[in-house]
Amino acid sequence: MSTWWKWNVAVDTGRRRMVSGLALLAGAIAGTGVARAEDKQAQDKPLRFPGDPPEHLVVYQINKPEADYHDHIVFSVGAMLRQYGDNIKIAVVAFGPGIHVLLKNPRRPVTQTVREKIASLSDYGVDFYACGNTLKSLKLGDKDVVPFAKVVEVGASTLMELQKQGYAYISW
Repeated sequence: MSTWWKWNVAVDTGRRRMVSGLALLAGAIAGTGVARAEDKQAQDKPLRFPGDPPEHLVVYQINKPEADYHDHIVFSVGAMLRQYGDNIKIAVVAFGPGIHVLLKNPRRPVTQTVREKIASLSDYGVDFYACGNTLKSLKLGDKDVVPFAKVVEVGASTLMELQKQGYAYISW
């Protein structure tokens, strides 16, 4: 074996060690920067404790019968929960043709997926309100509504009252 080849292999091995070391150092520095950024974000967020009232309040209305409309509202409610976690309180008021999403036996088409997602959202603390006025017009009562929904006298007045309490109003 020639001396040149041994020297070249030794230099190449040294380069590899140096490049590997630099890569490890760069990773460590980048990791420290990410950790510092996460620490900074955690410091900027006020500390929340279980039972603290949420900072964000929002109320949606469901007043249309179309399946796509139901899908969009249910998706938006879920997205708000994912973004704000326990720092949001969400209410959904159903009236007019939208009341069917909260009926045990809807008289208009409501997909099974929407029904399941609404039930799941109630498990995550979303409040659902069914308009008693609409129920009366359909000759229905409290017994016809899913168990997790609250029947209110007038859905539109519930929207107004929630807004007075600081809820942001979302309408589609």
